[in-house]
Amino acid sequence: QVHFVESGGGLVQPGGSLTLSCRASTVPNGAYDMGWYRQRTEAQRELVASISNYGMIEYADSVSGRFIISRENPLTVTLQMNDLKSEDAGVYYCNMRLSSSKRDFWGQGTQVTVSA
Repeated sequence: QVHFVESGGGLVQPGGSLTLSCRASTVPNGAYDMGWYRQRTEAQRELVASISNYGMIEYADSVSGRFIISRENPLTVTLQMNDLKSEDAGVYYCNMRLSSSKRDFWGQGTQVTVSA
């Protein structure tokens, strides 16, 4: 089992910035991705950004050019969110996906609110 400590959510005005951080309790021996998904009200959880342990990065089209995901160490990923828009609001979940089995581990989620 993997547990996460998430931090950095909160309230920000449109155009502002927030940084989310996620630290995992452990990482697997093989390949894996870590990243962030978000869930807006009554919507499906969607990928925001992910980074593999080999450094491959994927962004949702809606955040490309505004958000930056980085890996501080094997256990910790950070999501720098810039120029936030109202449609970026939602609950952001840290995720680890094992590449071999596609098994997902989820954090408890952190709320991001974008409002004037």
